[in-house]
Amino acid sequence: MENYVHNIPTKVYFGKGAISHLDEALKPFGKNVLLTYGGGSIKKTGLYDEVMKILNEGGYTVTELSGIDPNPRIESVAKGVALCKEHNIDVVLAVGGGSTIDCSKAICSGFYYEGDDLWHMVKHVKGYKKSLPLVDILTLSATGSDFDGGAVISNMKTNEKLGGSYTYPSVSILDPTYTFTVSKYQTAAGSADIMSHIMEGYFSRTPDSELADGIAETILKSVIRNLPIALKEPDNYSARANLMHAESVACSGIPEYGKKSTGWPCHAMEHELSAYYDITHGVGLAILTPRWMRFILKKDPTCEWRFVRFARNVWGLDGEDEHELALKGIDVLEQFFRGNGIPMTLGELGITDEHFRAMAEHADIGGRLSNAFVPLTADDVVQIYTDCL
Repeated sequence: MENYVHNIPTKVYFGKGAISHLDEALKPFGKNVLLTYGGGSIKKTGLYDEVMKILNEGGYTVTELSGIDPNPRIESVAKGVALCKEHNIDVVLAVGGGSTIDCSKAICSGFYYEGDDLWHMVKHVKGYKKSLPLVDILTLSATGSDFDGGAVISNMKTNEKLGGSYTYPSVSILDPTYTFTVSKYQTAAGSADIMSHIMEGYFSRTPDSELADGIAETILKSVIRNLPIALKEPDNYSARANLMHAESVACSGIPEYGKKSTGWPCHAMEHELSAYYDITHGVGLAILTPRWMRFILKKDPTCEWRFVRFARNVWGLDGEDEHELALKGIDVLEQFFRGNGIPMTLGELGITDEHFRAMAEHADIGGRLSNAFVPLTADDVVQIYTDCL
């Protein structure tokens, strides 16, 4: 078991009616608020009006930044930083899913960035930064951005989508009822993202981090159990609450405590797909993950024990032939994604092999996939993309 550090400074208010804590969450930081959100769904659901009522009653001055894209763009970051400086913003309030929260983290850090080129900040500045305080209200169970310090920002002009460390939210408000209106497609895609966050760390060479493995397996089983319920009964509070609880912890680092780093290869590969084709992140991960699994199992059979554990402890499968069992666990995962309405080939998304080589080389830039669970080369990544067609 490896050493680890636990440091999650975010305060979470979880449950129905948690927005009642919004005023007390914002009050310590000041009265000038930048309100960030996406395409306007929060106005359709009434959440925007609920938030504005609290802000108006609390005497806050509100500046708005709307239109944040599902793969948040550097242009939105730049616009947000400019608004913060122009209006002397004290605190950023992000209302939405992971993309809105990610963009807001970069805005909070960009406010103090010494330089005009914010894409340079995204590409080159590493580690947590001095930032404006951030409060968020989550509306989609997917990324875990409400409980971690990372963010992923896209530059569509250069076909780059890059993750980095920015700042943790000071306070996150998680009310599962705000996910009742999320579409079936986005609910399924978000759940695939949750599962990927777990599987990226679960497939590790560390055999004895028992608590971390147990947490990971329990989160996977919870998503497997609750996603079909949420799709059938969108307002089932228990299912939505369990998915929201799972997404928050899944990307927090907790399920990886004591484990060797794995390089998160599926995320590295999917970021390239999103950078070139602007696809839904969770869908890209769902397509890639079973193909990556089959590829690495064939490339390095010494990793088979981990797939056997995955099949037994997550899916409840059994059998004496461990190789067959390992493959069956992968098959069941793919069937689960497909059965819940997720496209399972890149061809279904209109993607061809045109950019596979450039994408693969960027995914492995600097040899960063050499430390993955099973090391990958650019040639390997091209093959995995091809297998996804």
